[in-house]
Amino acid sequence: MANHNDLPRAWSDLLGDELNKPYFRALRAFIADERSTEQVFPPEDEVFTAFELTPPDQVRVLLLGQDPYHDDDQAHGLCFSVKPGIKPPPSLANMYKELKDDLGCAPPKHGYLVRWAEQGVLMLNAVLTVRAHQPNSHKDKGWEKFTDAVIKALSARAAPIVFVLWGGYAKKKAKLIDASRHVIVEGAHPSPLSARSGFFGSRPYSTINRHLAALGHPPIDWCLPEL
Repeated sequence: MANHNDLPRAWSDLLGDELNKPYFRALRAFIADERSTEQVFPPEDEVFTAFELTPPDQVRVLLLGQDPYHDDDQAHGLCFSVKPGIKPPPSLANMYKELKDDLGCAPPKHGYLVRWAEQGVLMLNAVLTVRAHQPNSHKDKGWEKFTDAVIKALSARAAPIVFVLWGGYAKKKAKLIDASRHVIVEGAHPSPLSARSGFFGSRPYSTINRHLAALGHPPIDWCLPEL
């Protein structure tokens, strides 16, 4: 696992002593042991990609995912995003379909969402690593405590942002957020299991931009160019 010092300094400062707590030291040891015997995604130098691309003072939206993609060459540290050259997985394909219906954005042939992160969308998975081809294999090892701390730290700041919680797992995190100062956008998950029961037609992208405008933030340009 990337040394905890690889978390960008601004995030380390925001989180205080979180990285020195016993659970995080145990998590680091677990990941190091896993990497010594198993293939782990994303690669070590991409675990904190979301934090590198979106500094805390630039976060306007937090989009919460659950577990990294577990197949080869997919995960690179941003929820829902895959590396260039990899076909968009089903959930992301559904996100693109809704994006076209909502804002008219033509679905790109790639699934690389870095452009969103660079505009202030913190694309955070609740768990940041996974054993290859074994979904949820790093669940309950400590990552959830860390990412809960990230959510709480952003909620505690004065600057209001939009938290996007899709699906039952993400919605449970609403209790960590001060809804009197921040906006919470909840909805169905875009996975094939639930997209037709509430995600399609929910117009989340225009909804997020409308809330950003009300908070005094510029909108996110959700349309993605081809690479």
